[in-house]
Amino acid sequence: MTPERARAPIHRRIANLTPQLVLVPTVLAAVIYVVMFSLWTIWISLSQSTLLPNMSFSGFDAYLTLWQSKRWTVAFTNLFVFGTLYVVGALMMGTLLAILIDQRVRFEAVWRTIFLYPLAVSFIVTGTVWRWIFHPQTGVELALKDLGWISAKFDWISDRDMALYVVVFTAIWHASGFAMALILAGLRSVDSDLVKAAQIDGASMPRIYRRVILPTIWPIFVAVAVVLLQFAIKTYDLVVALTQGGPGVATTVPAIVVYDLMFQRGQIAEGAAAAVMILLGLVCVLIPYAVWSSWRQRKEGADHG
Repeated sequence: MTPERARAPIHRRIANLTPQLVLVPTVLAAVIYVVMFSLWTIWISLSQSTLLPNMSFSGFDAYLTLWQSKRWTVAFTNLFVFGTLYVVGALMMGTLLAILIDQRVRFEAVWRTIFLYPLAVSFIVTGTVWRWIFHPQTGVELALKDLGWISAKFDWISDRDMALYVVVFTAIWHASGFAMALILAGLRSVDSDLVKAAQIDGASMPRIYRRVILPTIWPIFVAVAVVLLQFAIKTYDLVVALTQGGPGVATTVPAIVVYDLMFQRGQIAEGAAAAVMILLGLVCVLIPYAVWSSWRQRKEGADHG
């Protein structure tokens, strides 16, 4: 056996192990920064920690105190309302934009860039700009008064009943381009023979979209909804930049409560309990989706032999 032949298997083994070796730093980082710190947060939430960590076990006292807090229940309710309207609104707006662009409009690349532009802007910048627009002293109300409409009033951002919807509107504006891009890719992947067959049967384009095309790409809607849901659950910077959780607690979300408890009030255990509740929310969204994705891949593999 020549030396070249003896070294060849080693080279092949190294080449086969290269993908796993490349993933090692990522796996280590995930173990240290996600798993270990998650376990640490759970333990802190069960301790007697206040201003500083105290490892003495106290059971679920922090969780009981948290759920007896009116601010937390309001924040959780706000998250439910915000998350529902945000996901549904972004999906509807993204679908509408994708269908419009799918009509082979002129300057399609320009329109796609315009609609995707909000995604390139951070939540902090987005919240700050829309706060200027909605604020009575700098935005629409001031512009209307400068034009002579003295009685004009547009103060939704300082209205307790409307402020949360301002956050929803801003978040939808930010996420619609993302939803549009994925849904448009789904529309372009539909077999053209299905559309031609429906057209031969005399179906109108709105009916074809409603009965043929959109049902065909329903897994993409699920994927987009899951991504948007995890954005909604951990929403923090957009609300802080836009309303700072106010007026009062009208737009407070769980992430703001976590920061306030841990870094403003020195109630570490209660803040950790709130963080664990957010983590559970993410788990409730991501684990079922991962299981469903795995089941779907196995089913498609079995269908294709």
